[in-house]
Amino acid sequence: MYATQALTHLVPLAEELDKNKVTPGVLGFIVFAALAVGVWLLMKSMNRHMGKVDFEEAPEEPAGAKDEAEPAGSARQK
Repeated sequence: MYATQALTHLVPLAEELDKNKVTPGVLGFIVFAALAVGVWLLMKSMNRHMGKVDFEEAPEEPAGAKDEAEPAGSARQK
């Protein structure tokens, strides 16, 4: 069954509802559920990729040793 045929079968059911009441309906729920599943999959993938990262921060040098090691006029490049 095609999606358009399924929607045409659901239209008569929607007409039985109160026309003064505004709700997101089934389509709103389906879109919300699809977004939730997409976010869950993205977070799962991100956690897997972050687990592969191997990062060790270099220890900080003491403030006094850093000033004494560099001459006053030299520029340090990163």
